[in-house]
Amino acid sequence: MTDDTTTQAGAREWIGLAVLALPALLASLELTVTHLALPAIAADLGASSTQLLWIVDIYAFLLAAVLIPVGALGDRIGRRRVLLIGSVGYGIASVLAAYAPSPELLIAARALMGVAGATLMPSTLSITAAMFRDARQRAVAIGVIIASVSGGTAIGPLVGGWLLEHFWWGSAFLLAAPVMAALVVAGPLLLPEHRDPRSGRLDGASVVLALLAVLPVVYGLKQVAADGLSTVPVAAVVVGIGMAVQFVRRQRRLADPLVDLRLFSDRAFRTAAATLTFGIFVLWGSNYAIAQYLQLVAGLSPLNAGLWTAPSAAGVIAGSLIAPRVARRVPAPVVIGAGLVVSATGYLVLATVVPTGDLVRLVVGAIVVSAGLGPMMALATDMVVGAAPAERVGAAAAISSTAPQIGGAFGVAVLGSIITAVYREAMATAVPVGVPDEAAEAARDNLGTAAAVVRQLPEPLADPLLAAARAAFTSGFHVTALVSAALMVLVAALVLTLRTRQGGHAA
Repeated sequence: MTDDTTTQAGAREWIGLAVLALPALLASLELTVTHLALPAIAADLGASSTQLLWIVDIYAFLLAAVLIPVGALGDRIGRRRVLLIGSVGYGIASVLAAYAPSPELLIAARALMGVAGATLMPSTLSITAAMFRDARQRAVAIGVIIASVSGGTAIGPLVGGWLLEHFWWGSAFLLAAPVMAALVVAGPLLLPEHRDPRSGRLDGASVVLALLAVLPVVYGLKQVAADGLSTVPVAAVVVGIGMAVQFVRRQRRLADPLVDLRLFSDRAFRTAAATLTFGIFVLWGSNYAIAQYLQLVAGLSPLNAGLWTAPSAAGVIAGSLIAPRVARRVPAPVVIGAGLVVSATGYLVLATVVPTGDLVRLVVGAIVVSAGLGPMMALATDMVVGAAPAERVGAAAAISSTAPQIGGAFGVAVLGSIITAVYREAMATAVPVGVPDEAAEAARDNLGTAAAVVRQLPEPLADPLLAAARAAFTSGFHVTALVSAALMVLVAALVLTLRTRQGGHAA
């Protein structure tokens, strides 16, 4: 455990925190803007639908896969050094992406951005923990970092929409260049350097096993979410799990492992990591479903759908900033557990939306969900980082970043599959009489194809078919909301078992 009795941080550390908030905000903002830029990229570069998916997904794949090796690298050569090297790489890759003349080169640039982006969150969290040794201050500081991530999500549609309206699609990627330049200039002046002086070299086999464990799992889950269960993505997940088992076995044998599995012997550490995983599981899964609802049920454009989701990001910001202050008086597990119960209430609200574009109720439910999850994201991240010894903070921060990535991928795949299953069962008997067989078969697959089919049908058939498809999707949406509510109550009960082990703060 880190020492909670050290001197409190001063003005320099808080200014340094403002610098660290920049990459946290940029990472989420950039991803949102990239989604908005896809139509312009397709028109300008002639990218196919598959290439557009890879432009988005290659970043997430490599980001998730490289987080753990990068966190361990920071413990060995210096966390500030890794952050600055990654910032330079991210800025260069962003410029390459902005001026990419073909889809293939844009995908390659996005891959570089993913690798460089993996340096940002683990380094940011580990440096924050090093600067703020006092447990209360550390909880507030990590809350600021989490709020910055959510802030990027909230303003992404606004910034992206403005840029794409006034400039070309490459401007979405050029956002990173000045931010990374500012970080490279200010970082050496304001951010301390920390590393483990006793650490040895990175174990190359462990790095390879980490990549082979995470990449297939994330790929497989994303494919399941997009296309449903099939042999290739299921096999990919199985391979990834097998590699994860081998990774764990190797870590147990090494004197200087990539991930010190002894971290998981701490009850607070493993409970907080599990809470992050399941919390982001439901959050990403519900965000995926909400985006589908807004565009395919409510009929909004992607930009307008993004604007309607911005208030929920504000809920995370509020929850993550308020929670550390509440945790000064109430044990952190109690704050997290109460937040998860609030989140479950929000999911119950989402379970009552109707298939006619129930925007107000949807937004209210989403805000309650995110406000309840905000304390979990801030305090559980602080518990993971705070439970690690100083020399292993980088690896702990990487785990706190990787767990949500894996949990989120599972959430989109599992909850998305539930929606699809409910949809197909409902549509098996809901297609109106008179719809041609080929159109009916397509409409039974998913709401997106149903929306495309109705454009080719006469109005007397199109309207009832679209209404039936929207009702079927909304039924699946209800089921996933109820599943999410139940899961949040169960995780809240798990977290509250820590109540007797924790004091009045979050570490």
